[in-house]
Amino acid sequence: MPKQKKIDPLVGEELLKKVKELENESKEDKAKQCGYYTVTKNGIERVNMMKFLNALIDAEGIQLDSTPSANGRGGRSASYRISVQSNNNLLIGSAYTKQMNLKPGDEFIITLGKKHIRLRQVDPEEREEDAEVEATA
Repeated sequence: MPKQKKIDPLVGEELLKKVKELENESKEDKAKQCGYYTVTKNGIERVNMMKFLNALIDAEGIQLDSTPSANGRGGRSASYRISVQSNNNLLIGSAYTKQMNLKPGDEFIITLGKKHIRLRQVDPEEREEDAEVEATA
């Protein structure tokens, strides 16, 4: 049996184009024809589906990994849900404050509704005006 020459795995646009050409084939055949397989010592071809699927994801430009923050630590992403803690406090995490570029000392006005709490950030200019009014009074 002649030894089959292994082709280099396709990537990027070439991979996407080849997969579209092979639309009627099984996913294993697509992976194999795109070069995502290895031949064992016994001559058995093994399809590398994970490498193939990862290459497809990369070729499509889909970013699955979250980008690490500036300090290199991933952490949790914001879920936009919080719950009341055992001491009856509501804690808004740093993911939200970073996203809004809030700094220590930023102030908010709290408005209570029937089923909601609204936070409105106080502009630094408003704070200065309030301070001037208090100083003249």
